[in-house]
Amino acid sequence: MKTPGKTYGLLSETSTIEETRNPLFKRNLSAHAPLQWLSRGWSDLWIQPVLSLGYGLGVFLLSVVFVWLLFIGQRDYYLFPAMAGFLIIAPLLAAGLYAKSRAIEAGERISARRMLLIRAETGTHIFFTGLLLVLLFLLWMRSAVLIYALFFGVSPFLGFSQIVPVLLTTPTGWAMLLVGGFVGSLFAGFAFGVSVFSIPMLLDRRVDSLTAMGTSMALVWNNLKPMLAWGAIVLSLFLVCLATGLAGLVIVFPLLGHATWHAYREMAGGAAHDDAPLK
Repeated sequence: MKTPGKTYGLLSETSTIEETRNPLFKRNLSAHAPLQWLSRGWSDLWIQPVLSLGYGLGVFLLSVVFVWLLFIGQRDYYLFPAMAGFLIIAPLLAAGLYAKSRAIEAGERISARRMLLIRAETGTHIFFTGLLLVLLFLLWMRSAVLIYALFFGVSPFLGFSQIVPVLLTTPTGWAMLLVGGFVGSLFAGFAFGVSVFSIPMLLDRRVDSLTAMGTSMALVWNNLKPMLAWGAIVLSLFLVCLATGLAGLVIVFPLLGHATWHAYREMAGGAAHDDAPLK
C-alpha cells in the first residue's frame, strides 16, 4: 500500500514490505493459532471417524499405487520429486474433508457420498483451480528432472542404492539438493499461497477461481506469522508420513484437511455460505 503523502523517485526509493500489505486481509493472529486449528480438526476427525479415516486410507492407497506404477513403468527417478510435489495437489485431494467439516459446522448430515461427490458453490470453478494445481505439479516434476540432468548429465538414473549416497556425500549431490530445494520451495510457496484457502472458499462461497486464488494469496501474505507456522506444521507432519512409509497419511491427511477448513474459517471470517469472498 502506498503511504499517504509519500512520493517515489525513479530508481531512488522503493516501497517497503509493509507497504505491500492490505489491512483488509490482516487477522492479527498469533503464531500459535495453527495449534487451535489442529485441535478443531482433531475434533472433526472423531465425529464419524470412519469417514475421515476411510478418506485417509483412500489417499494412502492411491499414493501406494502411484509409487508402484512409477517402479513398474521404470520411472522411479520421479519418486523424490513426486513425494515433494504431493503437497502441491494435497489441498485439492482434501476437498471431501473440507465438505465434512463444513457440514459439521452447519449442523448438516454427514455421509461418504457427500464427501466424495463434492458440490461446490461455484460449480466448475473448482475444476479450473484443480487443473492449475495439477499443471503446477507436472511442471515441478519436469523441472526436477531437468535439475537432475543439469548436475548428472543426460544419463540413466543411478538407482536408489547409489543415488542416495551420492546426494549426501558428494559436492555435486549437495549442490543439486541446494538448487532443487530452492526451486522446489518456490513451487511449494506459490502452490501453498494460491490453494490453501481457495479450495475451501470455492466450496463455501460464490466466487470465481481467480478471485479465490488471489484472496488466498492475499490472506497468506498479510498473515505471515501464523501461515509460516502452519506451513511448518504441515511439512513436519508430512515428513512423519514419509518416515512411516506413507502409512501415516491415514490419520495425518484427514487431520490436516479438517484443520485447514478451520484455518479458512478463521481467516476468511463470516458465516458459512456467504456469497462475498471476504467480510
